[in-house]
Amino acid sequence: MVQKYWQNCHKEVRVKLKYLVLLFLFVVTTVSLAAPINKLQDVRVWPSPDKYRVVFDLTQQPKFSYFTLQHSDRLVIDFERSKLATTLSKLKFSGRLVKKIRTSKAPKKGMMRIVIELTQAIEPRIFSLPPTGPYGDRLVIDFVKKSSISASTKIKKTVKTSADKKSQNRDIVIAIDAGHGGEDPGSIGASGRYEKHITLGIAKLLAKKINNTPGLKAVLTRKSDYYVGLNRRSEIARKAKTDLLVSIHADAFTSPKPSGASVLVLSMKRANTEIGRFLEKQERYSELLGGVGEIIDSSENEKYLARTLIDMSMGNSMEESYEIGDDILARLKQITNVHNDKLILASLAVLKSPDFPSLMVETGFVSNPQDERKLYNTAHRKKLATAIYLAINQYFKKNPPSGSLYANQRSLIHKVKRGESLSVVAQRYHISITALKKHNALRSNNLRIGQVLKIPLS
Repeated sequence: MVQKYWQNCHKEVRVKLKYLVLLFLFVVTTVSLAAPINKLQDVRVWPSPDKYRVVFDLTQQPKFSYFTLQHSDRLVIDFERSKLATTLSKLKFSGRLVKKIRTSKAPKKGMMRIVIELTQAIEPRIFSLPPTGPYGDRLVIDFVKKSSISASTKIKKTVKTSADKKSQNRDIVIAIDAGHGGEDPGSIGASGRYEKHITLGIAKLLAKKINNTPGLKAVLTRKSDYYVGLNRRSEIARKAKTDLLVSIHADAFTSPKPSGASVLVLSMKRANTEIGRFLEKQERYSELLGGVGEIIDSSENEKYLARTLIDMSMGNSMEESYEIGDDILARLKQITNVHNDKLILASLAVLKSPDFPSLMVETGFVSNPQDERKLYNTAHRKKLATAIYLAINQYFKKNPPSGSLYANQRSLIHKVKRGESLSVVAQRYHISITALKKHNALRSNNLRIGQVLKIPLS
């Protein structure tokens, strides 16, 4: 009797457990079905000289897997519980790596399969990014060119020595770094416009002035809208055997009140102003926004930076930076208001190269409505570029590197062409008509085609 009772109890417990299991499975399935679908809202491509970046904008953190088809040069990405909410056929590709981005039949229901067709087999770097600044959740695919990988491993061999600078009549090289770019918009202005477009615009104007000056040569760290990692910017300048790196930026702050231009140089300690400290924090934010791939890959660069910061040449580079920076600041005061009438000291990665002087010009505050309007005015940009150019040119006239054209010639030679007047020649070389006439012992302003003029360098 007792045995039968316990058997009935066990049977009842088993039935209840069975129902509980079924109920649990029902709840899990219901919750799963009720979970929101991750939507692929946009696809952006950022080709650059070093890599090709593809960015998927999503509504949630992506859950994905991927594989490559080497023979057909395709990257296949499977997104869980996702669907397409944009039109891939409208995508336009520049560069020579990505041919097409399209959907394909998913391996199971509820998944979304994206195929990236390439022109060649190349190993991708894939990582997801959380919402940052103007962007939501993202999946980033970097196709890094092999030449870039090999170059980063040989960084120690690219450090410039005095022997590199001894070629006769060489150009003085100025590296111009347009801040931010690509995935990293930089500061966002009062009207929603991006700092990255301001910096590139001014950088190109400055480069044009430098390249139009015999004896000077400009090298841009980026030439269009793509991101360049902070360490990579210095590498580009070093590879070009630069004599000076000028980084162009536009400030922003938590309040719209601050305004005016600034010049920053390296401090081995904490920044000496509140704005400087704010910029130090923003630099890390910028790296996370635009260059996670560079952060992951920068161990060799960090070792190099740590070693070379104690090099004796650092002191000389800092002195040069301060002297050029002071002159730039003085010239900026003549054309615009300045935020600080002294150099701002800050510990920023782009300023830390020991083998050449580096400085940063903050051209104004995009967070200030008046400054933002000026920074989008072409005439004002030209004034800023001219002020920076004149300071650079004047410094190297007084302190020409050995082996340069500026050092080896006390004067340049100019052959007069059709349509050129004395004022045109004087303007081209940024000297006065009086100085040009005196240097050539001219008694009148008349010139003839083919006439040879000597152009004083200082």
